[in-house]
Amino acid sequence: MTAPTETVTELPTGRTRAERMRQPLAADVVAAVADQHGVCVRPFTMEVGDPDTGELRYVPMPCGSTVASVSGPCARKARALRMVQYREGWHLTEEPTFNADEPTVEQRAALTVRADLVAHYRDALHHGRPEDAEELREAIREADDGLRQLGVRGTLPSPDSPVKRPPKRSTKRRQEAPNLPTRKVSKTTLGREFAGRFRPSMFVTLTCESYGRVREDGTPVDAGSYDYRRAARDAVHFASLLDRWWQNLRRVVGWEVQYFATVEPQKRGAPHLHTALRGSIPHEVIRQVTAATYHQVWWPHHDQLVYSGDRLPVWEPRSKAFIDPDSRQPLTSWADALDQTDQPAHVVTFGRQVHSKGILGGTDQAGRHLGYLTKYLVKSVTEIVTQDTDTQRQHADRLHAELSVTPCSPRCAVWLRYGIQPLGVTSRTVPGQCKGRAHRRSTLGLPGRRVLVSRKWSGKTLADHRADRMAFVAQALAAVGIEKPPQDTSRLIWRKLAPGDPSVPPRAHLLLHAIAQRIAWRAEYDRALLAATGSPGEHQTSATRPIAA
Repeated sequence: MTAPTETVTELPTGRTRAERMRQPLAADVVAAVADQHGVCVRPFTMEVGDPDTGELRYVPMPCGSTVASVSGPCARKARALRMVQYREGWHLTEEPTFNADEPTVEQRAALTVRADLVAHYRDALHHGRPEDAEELREAIREADDGLRQLGVRGTLPSPDSPVKRPPKRSTKRRQEAPNLPTRKVSKTTLGREFAGRFRPSMFVTLTCESYGRVREDGTPVDAGSYDYRRAARDAVHFASLLDRWWQNLRRVVGWEVQYFATVEPQKRGAPHLHTALRGSIPHEVIRQVTAATYHQVWWPHHDQLVYSGDRLPVWEPRSKAFIDPDSRQPLTSWADALDQTDQPAHVVTFGRQVHSKGILGGTDQAGRHLGYLTKYLVKSVTEIVTQDTDTQRQHADRLHAELSVTPCSPRCAVWLRYGIQPLGVTSRTVPGQCKGRAHRRSTLGLPGRRVLVSRKWSGKTLADHRADRMAFVAQALAAVGIEKPPQDTSRLIWRKLAPGDPSVPPRAHLLLHAIAQRIAWRAEYDRALLAATGSPGEHQTSATRPIAA
């Protein structure tokens, strides 16, 4: 009897190590195919349990990143959705309606019960019954949940919320700022109509002022005289300045101007705004409002660090506050520091560069500005601000160093380095270390939201636009007999699995399953398009046409 021969797989010969290292890894190929088919390449895993059948499965969920270097498919989907929102709201011809319904009998009754609970809660606190007060506090939370389930928007103040003391600040307009005419703002959001059929809108670009001469690459000509402190503070408070600009613009023109804006960094790292405004506004009015708009930061002055290096305030458990490491005296509270403030700590203004242009809807120019306004939404700040040379990296380092000692909010832990106790301080607060986005190297002080949209822009939220796209796809599939009824998932139990959980399937398995599922969906959608138009595949290059979810 002859023994079975063993099969040996021979490795390819004639290849050097360098040639083999150039071959793509299997994981890279999977990621490339996922990116090609619009599948998130960095999903997180959800464990889904069905209590009726006992089935347990693992579902990859998109990460939802808006940065293409993190997840290209998610970033492209987010950008396409923003482009739909931008296009639908820019040249509206009918007012979006936001008329709230009258409160129902159930909502009125639930609010009456909450009012009684708050009264009993305060009575229990006044008469020293902490056990009853704790039970009533829990009942108030349940009443708030009941109001939300009944369809009441917004939140009511907590019964423990302290009465806010108005700060001492001057409301007198600054003498160097020109005065603006004001009108009563009407409820309309549409601009003027010309010749009975033209309703142009605006595209406006605003920038921060200069902090010193810069070269073409954005680096300062003289880094020693460049005002990094003002640059950092302007970046932190740029969002508040924008809010004031839109308020002033509405008061001057007399109607609720709606906007879709993106905030980008210039090469020098300063914030830069591109905004589409619905309706036509004279260019001179845009320039006047920009020159007259400013924002005063009524915070304690923070020009000189009190604590630096290893000498930092320490937490005192008995007083529940930070104290000086030498004198053991508590730091100045936020309220006391504000009372001692008689001048704003900083004043933010716009620069002289103001560009405005009138654009008609449906023209090629409107399409070009659509792409121009959204082209940087898939890039991070560090990708936009070039840091290829040593000079550029040094400039970014100095700006980031200044941002690290610039407070970003009344709760910022950086205040402790200036000898001031921030709001909400606890034993877990680390002096000088704040997790706010303004202090990160990846943001360079830019506002947290890169896209700013007014509430009446398109009359819809992003969730509404997403639902419209899904409804479009479902309707197209139903036309060819492919029914996709909504599934009831309320009974399912969802649990997010932490990275490294032994029960998590390999990412490659999840991606391959999602790719196969996406290919099947795409085939169904192409079949629907072929039946409707006879031209499959056209949707793949469109930024605004709904795609299969």
